[in-house]
Amino acid sequence: MKVAHAEFVLSNTKVELCPKSKLPEYAFIGRSNVGKSSLINMLCNRKKLAKTSSRPGKTQLINHFLINKQWYLVDLPGYGYARVSKTQKKIFNKFITDYFIKRKELIAAFLLIDLRHKSQTLDLEFMRWLSENYIPFSIVFTKADKLKEKEIERNTSEYFKTLEEDWEEMPKHFITSSEKSLGRDELLSYINHINHTISSY
Repeated sequence: MKVAHAEFVLSNTKVELCPKSKLPEYAFIGRSNVGKSSLINMLCNRKKLAKTSSRPGKTQLINHFLINKQWYLVDLPGYGYARVSKTQKKIFNKFITDYFIKRKELIAAFLLIDLRHKSQTLDLEFMRWLSENYIPFSIVFTKADKLKEKEIERNTSEYFKTLEEDWEEMPKHFITSSEKSLGRDELLSYINHINHTISSY
């Protein structure tokens, strides 16, 4: 899939205020500072479509981006903020969970994981929550350019060994690097395949 058109549509904190169109939506979410905005910009081949920041927790709204006028890429707040209060975390958690549970246009989620680190309890808990609520998801390993090929293989293997404790079937996964555009074609092709599958029904 070639991204010929990508535009920011709106930001909000309420599911009821999301776009009224029936177009399919794909949500991107992960821990703070996982490289989500950079990944979105890389996928859309736009440097400043999603705002990037070195400060964790920068994205604090539900952001909709219209892609090729056919589907929405949804940028959700990172969880595990380092610099917000417990009250703010509860608010963020509520509108994030509201979006996943109530948004009928949501087709699948992409959970971003920093490949440099070992599995984090918060990520594993979020995967379980998605599964318990019947929300399809894939894992997107980020920042692969920071590692050598053998390290990528080792870290990925170790991550899935941890997942085997809870999962009979491993989630689909992608290895990405925003710096080198690694994984871009694979991710977009996957979304394109789902879109074609949906339209055939």
